[in-house]
Formats: sequence, structure tokens, C-alpha cells
Amino acid sequence: MAVFELLPGDVALGYAGDQLKTLLGSCVSVILTDPRRTVGVMCHIVHVGHVNHANANNTAFGSVAMAEMTRRLFAVGFAPRSCLAYVVGGGNMFPHLVTHHHVGLNNVDWVMGYLAHHKIPVLKEDWGGTGYRKLSWTVGPGDPLVETISN
Repeated sequence: MAVFELLPGDVALGYAGDQLKTLLGSCVSVILTDPRRTVGVMCHIVHVGHVNHANANNTAFGSVAMAEMTRRLFAVGFAPRSCLAYVVGGGNMFPHLVTHHHVGLNNVDWVMGYLAHHKIPVLKEDWGGTGYRKLSWTVGPGDPLVETISN
């Protein structure tokens, strides 16, 4: 069993029994897994804006992270459209300064639009609010564990 602790911008693929975990504020994590939960790939998205040439391979950007997740899934024989998704994060880390559409919500909107466009069903969502989230998932039949920590 391997343990992958993702930092901002990381992408990791694990097999049944492996653990994927990260800590999120306004960032968003996406987990894609096959329906039998034998493989799981997780990313930690920081930015969802337009990627410039200097960041073309920077998986901190949503489009680059999702492309890397796709590449890793195909490498082990799975198409993303055959997978299911979990979406976690997107909190408002500065609620006293930003009371409406914030960075975390922009990140969530982009991720949900991406998944809908690619017809990837979302099993569970845990996003928004003003707290940090600890996300942990052992690749297998159980759902990811999400612990919200007050901001």
C-alpha cells in the first residue's frame, strides 16, 4: 500500500489499497475512479484561468491537471468517460473580504463544467463554505473522507 500526499499542483494515481490525501482551501481536488474502484487518480487544482506558454505543463492549472489525469488513466487502460468523480474544496478563505463569487467558487464552477462537458458523473461533492478540508481516500469501495476545519 502506498500513501500519496498531494501538495498544490500535484497529480497522483493509486491502485486498490493505496491512499490519496491532500489539504484544501480555495483549491479543488478531483478524484476520478473506475466504477469498480480498482484505480483512482487525484489532482490538487490551484488555478483555473487561462494557461500561458510558461505554464503549459504546470498541473497547478485545472486544464493541465485534468489532461495529466486523463493521460495516467489511459496509461492503465481506463478512459475518463468510464470513470466516476468526487469533487472537494473551493472554500472562501477570506469571507470577511469577499462575500460573493470568490476564487474557490470559480475553481468549483470550472471543475463542474469540465466534468459535465466530458460526461463524467459526479458521485459526491463537498465544496464551498469558509473552512479548510482534509481529504483522504483509500482507493476501494468506500467514499473519500472529508474533514472540515474551521477557518
